Amino acid sequence: MDADLDTLATALYVRTDELLKASPERAPWRPMIGITPKITDAELITLAVMAALLRFTSEARWLRYARAHLGHLFRYLPQQPGYNKRLRALAPTLEWLISTLARETSLWTDDVWVIDSTPVQCGRSRETAHRSDLAGHAEYGYCASHSRYFWGLRLHLVATLHGLPVGFALAGAKADERQVLLSVLAADPTLVHHHRGQIVIADKNYYGREFETVLHEAGLVLLRPARHGEQPRAGQRFFRPLRQTVESIFDTAKGQLDLEAHGGHTLAGVAVRVYQRLLALTAAIWHNDRTGQSVMRSLVAYDH
Repeated sequence: MDADLDTLATALYVRTDELLKASPERAPWRPMIGITPKITDAELITLAVMAALLRFTSEARWLRYARAHLGHLFRYLPQQPGYNKRLRALAPTLEWLISTLARETSLWTDDVWVIDSTPVQCGRSRETAHRSDLAGHAEYGYCASHSRYFWGLRLHLVATLHGLPVGFALAGAKADERQVLLSVLAADPTLVHHHRGQIVIADKNYYGREFETVLHEAGLVLLRPARHGEQPRAGQRFFRPLRQTVESIFDTAKGQLDLEAHGGHTLAGVAVRVYQRLLALTAAIWHNDRTGQSVMRSLVAYDH
């Protein structure tokens, strides 16, 4: 096991354990009297982050690997059904940790955000679309960036230019990107309150007088390309390089953290696997920031 990954895992476990002890309501409820779990929530979260960084998409294969190679870090490892059940129960905790660790980085105060969405494919066959437990949540959609149709969900992401997740949501493939963004901002009022004057860079789908008025009243400055028939808008020269920036953030999530190879078959299963990968990205940036690395989003030190 690489020493850099060991160091990140140890730091993440210690901080997660501290945060959960300070805010026990963030952990899944369990009865006061009963069998004490042999692996703590902090250990299980650390284990899940390591799986994402090492690009394991099969939980069973990951646990076999962990038993063979991670005995020095984990005194006990659950069986796959127990691991899966515990991890799904921890979904709200993972979501909270992403935001909490992000706030502890120097990047949290960056004055520019990029926003966009990317497909999270959940199946390819027509039979899957009809029989899957995701039916009713997943939809057919089109990805203009890669000129392809897909069946699944979309991950909507608000991030700094270094790729630090600031806000996120999973929605159907056809969900209005503007409404999803507004719901992300509304879900955490402190996010906007502490970032008044923030520049938000988006593509031309984030348009509309009412939508832009809401952002303006929240103290956010929207920059986007002009749509057909519109007058040129401020900041046009920034859009091409920044478009490449947001694409590179999604490429990290998909190319290095296997976002679309999540293996989830239910909405809860997909959600926790997406959060698992976003937490892995956030934890790597958090650790790189703490250790003074020059490239914040680099995962190279942790993926082997």
